[in-house]
Parts: sequence; structure tokens; C-alpha cells
Amino acid sequence: MVVGTTSHAGKSLITAAICRLLVRQGWNVTPFKGQNMALNAYITADGKEMGHAQAVQAWAAKIEPRVEMNPILLKPQGDMTSQVILMGTAVGRVQAADYYRDYFDRGWAAITDCLDKLALEFDYIVCEGAGSPAEINLKHRDLTNMRVASYLQANTVLVADIDRGGVFAHIVGTLELLEPEERALIKGFIINKFRGQRSLLESGITWLEERTGIPVIGVIPMLDQVFPSEDSLDLLERRSRKPNADLTIGVIRFPRISNFTDFDPIDAEPTVNLKYITTKDELNSCDAVILPGSKTTIADLNWLRQTGIAPVLPDYLANGGTIMGICGGFQMLGTTINDPTGIEGIPGEYPGLNLFPLQTKISETKTTSQRTATTNYPHPGIAISGYEIHQGTTQWHPVRVGGASASAEASRNENRLASDEYEQLFSDESLGIVDRKLQLWGTYLHGIFDNGTWRRQWLNQIRSRRHLSPLTTEVPEYASQREEIFDKLADSISEYLDLAKLQ
Repeated sequence: MVVGTTSHAGKSLITAAICRLLVRQGWNVTPFKGQNMALNAYITADGKEMGHAQAVQAWAAKIEPRVEMNPILLKPQGDMTSQVILMGTAVGRVQAADYYRDYFDRGWAAITDCLDKLALEFDYIVCEGAGSPAEINLKHRDLTNMRVASYLQANTVLVADIDRGGVFAHIVGTLELLEPEERALIKGFIINKFRGQRSLLESGITWLEERTGIPVIGVIPMLDQVFPSEDSLDLLERRSRKPNADLTIGVIRFPRISNFTDFDPIDAEPTVNLKYITTKDELNSCDAVILPGSKTTIADLNWLRQTGIAPVLPDYLANGGTIMGICGGFQMLGTTINDPTGIEGIPGEYPGLNLFPLQTKISETKTTSQRTATTNYPHPGIAISGYEIHQGTTQWHPVRVGGASASAEASRNENRLASDEYEQLFSDESLGIVDRKLQLWGTYLHGIFDNGTWRRQWLNQIRSRRHLSPLTTEVPEYASQREEIFDKLADSISEYLDLAKLQ
């Protein structure tokens, strides 16, 4: 079990590293997180929704993600409410104050059922906690930390972030707030994100071990490699500065940005600087701008207008910029977003950015599926894959073609979309569209940039507008790059972590 003294201590990364290290030893390993609160989600092969961080950890363990690894996913929606995903399916929305009453017993039953099932299949279950295990006001309803460790009687490691300061107080204070039987499960400390000389830390380590009787089993340095983020707070620490970069891709950092892991493959491109933007002035420095997914599309669209970004997007396009919308960002590019039952707040129809002739209707029905298709653009016939997570449907609205009113279906029958200005992006018309100038792109497909050839083709379209030479498109899928990241992570951490003390 991996728990942390604080949020953002590095639990997800340490859990993934331990999974890869144990697999290297020949063990059959699975990750597990009983309850995750995050807006980054992944869709399993059977169409179930789970936390993206646990999918990453599954890949680190060299197995396919499955919902038993994360039976509860909470997706915050604002106004102290969250959508509850139980065993991969959305079961409702709940106020924070009512969650314990409505879902605690059901949640714990799902957690223990999953743990019992995984225990029959795997040699090791590597569990990740959430936040701190010592939040005394929340411990009675904590489904994720020491309740899980106690159920499994798991050897537990406590991770602390030294970069934020106060590391010894965090560790000792956390221990003091644990029950004696919980404290007995703590078998080691990991001091994470260390900068400086290890010798300067030794006196503090000696003091800590003598005071607690628990060893420090690792001092992990601040690592350079980019690792998939779980929390949007991580985006504040990302600074993509590459000496060979000749493109800048901006991602609009919505207040409820979701699935920003879509952009890790772009961040891994050596010729691209990726930056998260929140003001209209930052658009001028970007060769392309992406509107990412959002858990509250209407609210984030209103935020886009309040910041002044929305009104200048047409000018940005006219001046040669490229815009791409993914999922919620794709919905925003249309003419209207209709929320008749108030799933996102006040019922009503809301104006979109009016860049695509699309209408979106939000409904209780949630689309969660893995998808494959072939591309029409930038080049035809390339096989791509990804996954959909969205509520409601998006359709072409009636357009005027050839001087007469016609439906979008009739336009497609004539191989013309919206007065010949737009084309299907993929063989499946529901997945996305693009304008004929190849400046405006929209898709429901998360993970689109994981497809190496397509990613490079898209970048080359932008490069051609900047009179830059094209990049080779014969590159592996991001899954191969992710494997290299896991191996580098394991190599780096194995040097500083005595894993044998936890086994």
C-alpha cells in the first residue's frame, strides 16, 4: 500500500514504479485504488470507465486496464457535486455532504469484492491511497487509505514530498494521527522530489528513524521525465522548454479541464513546446490551440467568454492559427449546446462558439467505448484508435446547400458537408470533422494523439503553415514511448528505493 502525507506527494508515480519493478522480478502484479477523485478517465475494452492513473499503472504492470482496479471514480462537476462512477458505470450525482450516506456501504462492498477477486489472480496488489490517510475529519468515511491497508494487512509505505518543505513534520504528524493498528502497518518512508546532496539529509533521516522505529527505504530525486498527471495541479508545475522546439501548442486550461493526459504524446515531441493557457494574450504565441475535454462544458464555455478568449478565436483562425476541439472542446465549437434537463446546471440552450455547424444535446445517456476508425485527414487510410467519454450527442444542423435548404444527411449524400466547407475527419462520421483549410478540427476521440503517424501528420500540417520542413511520420505509437518512460522511471527509482523491505 502506498499512502502519502499530502496530495501531490507522488503516490501515483511511486505506485507505477513499484508495479514495473515487481514485474521485472517475474511477479504477476495489479494496481488498485479503491476510490479516485479525478477528471482524467479511461475506457476499458468492455466500455467501463475508470481513473486514467490506474490505467497507466496497469500498463506499468504490463496488463490491460480493468475496472476492478478502480471500482469508484468521482468526477467533480462544481458546486460541491460529483458524478459517481461505480464499477465503471455512472450511477448518479451527489453532493459532497451526502456521499457518505448514499454510497459508503455500496462503495466498500465494491472495493472488497474487487480486492478479493484480484487477490485470487495476482501475486501482488499494489494499492494507492488518496490525499492523506490522517484527515481526522474524514477518516470515518475514508474508503481509500488505511481502511484498505487494514483489510489487506498490507505492508504500507508513506510517501512525503520534501520539495514543499516540512517533510519531517508531515511524516511524524501523519503517524501521530493514525490508530496504533494502522501505524503498525507502516513499514517504510519514501522521501520524494529531493533536490541537493543526500549527505545533508542524513542527520534528519537518522533522527526520523530513531524517533519512529521505521526505516526510510528511499530518497527519490526530482525526476526530469514527464509522467502522466492525475491532478490538474500538476499542470501548474509543467514547464515545457526544449532547445529544438520550433512549434508551440497551447491547451486552454479550463477550470474543469478533463483528460488532459490526451496531450502527453505532444509533450513528448522534441520539436514542440506544450503550454497551458488561461488568457487571450497567450494565443499569439501559439501555432495551434486545443480546446480540451471538460466535465462542465457549459460552465467552461462561459469561462472562455469571460476571459476574452472566445471572442478572439475567429481572428486567431483568420491570421493562420489552427484550432482543435476534443470532446467538450469539440462541443463548444458548435452553434448551440442544449441541456434540457439541467445535467450541468440550469436547463436551457446555450450558444456555442459558432465555428462548426453543430448542435449538441446533453442527456443522461453516457457514451463510453473504445473506438477504431480510419482517417480521411490529414491523409486518408490511416488506422487510428482511441476512446469516447461524453454525455449526449452532436449532430449537423440543417444547412443551405446549392441555394436550397437541405439536411446534413442530404449534403453527405452529395459528398458535400455544409456548403463544401467541412469534411468527415474519420470513416465514422460521429467521431469528428475538419474544415477544408485544415485549420479547424473537432473530434470526440480521446487518445487521438497516441496514434504516432496521425499525430505527426497533424503537426506537419501546422509546420507547413510555418514553412517548416516536415517531420517523419514513421514513428511508433505513444504506447511504445510510454513503455520507455516506465522503464526509465523504474531504472531511476530502483537506484534509490530498497523495495526488498516492503516484500
